[in-house]
Amino acid sequence: MIRICMLGTGYVGLVSGSCLADFGNTVRCVDIDAGRIKMLQDGRIPIYEPGLGEMVTRNLRSGRLLFGTNLKEAVENSDVIFIAVGTPAASDGSTDLGSVFAAAESVASQLAGKKIIVQKSTVPVGTTRRIAALIEQRAPKNVQFEIVANPEFLREGSAVDDFLRPNRVIIGVESEWARNIMKQVYRPLYLIETPIVLTTLETAELIKYASNAFLATKISFINEIAAIAELFGANIDHVAKGMGLDRRIGPKFLHAGVGFGGSCLPKDVSSLIHQSRSRGYAPQLIEAVLRINDGLASLAVQKTREQLNTLDGKTIGVLGLAFKPNTDDLRDAPSIKIIASLLDDKSEVRVFDPAAMNRFKDTAGLNVTYCKDAYDVARGCDALILVTEWNEFRELDLGRLKEAMRDPVFVDCRNVYKPGPMSEQGFRYSSFGRGTF
Repeated sequence: MIRICMLGTGYVGLVSGSCLADFGNTVRCVDIDAGRIKMLQDGRIPIYEPGLGEMVTRNLRSGRLLFGTNLKEAVENSDVIFIAVGTPAASDGSTDLGSVFAAAESVASQLAGKKIIVQKSTVPVGTTRRIAALIEQRAPKNVQFEIVANPEFLREGSAVDDFLRPNRVIIGVESEWARNIMKQVYRPLYLIETPIVLTTLETAELIKYASNAFLATKISFINEIAAIAELFGANIDHVAKGMGLDRRIGPKFLHAGVGFGGSCLPKDVSSLIHQSRSRGYAPQLIEAVLRINDGLASLAVQKTREQLNTLDGKTIGVLGLAFKPNTDDLRDAPSIKIIASLLDDKSEVRVFDPAAMNRFKDTAGLNVTYCKDAYDVARGCDALILVTEWNEFRELDLGRLKEAMRDPVFVDCRNVYKPGPMSEQGFRYSSFGRGTF
């Protein structure tokens, strides 16, 4: 059993800490937000993530998972200290490392004995070594520590499963002692033969950025092909299936639509561009990935306008606010750009999302009407725009939906429905890469 301190109870820290406790480790999760800690101590989860609540409750009861604000106590009673704090994007596309360095300074002041410090947050290449230098300067002279880079690869909506059954674990480590301790931390994953990649600090950091940039590239690529498919009357669903059956390409992330959002892909691609430019290299392909993605929300609005001729005075319903299903995360969500554009065109907007409504009310600052379900959204609408492919939006009663609408226009930003059946139901239907029906 390894004693762990998890510094930060945001998305990455809370999921990682809970899962490491489920592995049998004792984990103390620490945060400066006392209100958040009280909520977690009471077993209340501040984020929407399937399976996380049950895991937190189970490990709280077992005594393996503890929440608190006392960093000194947590560090003293830990062998391994994970830094898992936010690294938001700055206005120029770079990464704001203020919280990371503040966390490192706080840890340094509390160190005693021999510790391993693991950088879990997504940080630009070279940051983990900078953290080591900072801790070396600020820590007491008799302290021994090793620094490790251990980037996370958690998908919102399936993060618990991603941690417990990952494709791989990346560990940047430079000493045999730290390597052996990290193997103990992740021992259950060795037992299920999870690939563990042991490498240098910088390589571990770059693997995270390279992985996310590649996934973003696949999404923008298929959306570029979707635009070409519309020019020739081809069906992007069939194109993607034909491509994905090639094992060199694979079927994942080949779903045409309104593009990617969330806390990782937009931020990490922008950061990689900034990092490269800071060293004198302009990454042309990766820059194009962002340009393509940034234009897709406008394309969704354009498709709606083409169906209605004008958006001025129209009532538009939006199904889905979160950037993807099974989360309430609105960071870089296409819905926000789409709704803002509709409002600029003097439309009235009605919305519904199964999980993200309260967060949208608190953060978006947009004047919309909040509805109780998809059919309430459709009431009196001139068009519906399906933005987030929640399961409950995949099997809608189309007859009931059409009856509630003033004008049966349906813009499908995730290609959930089939054009033929939608047309037969009497909808004027638009999607991405499959034409207008």
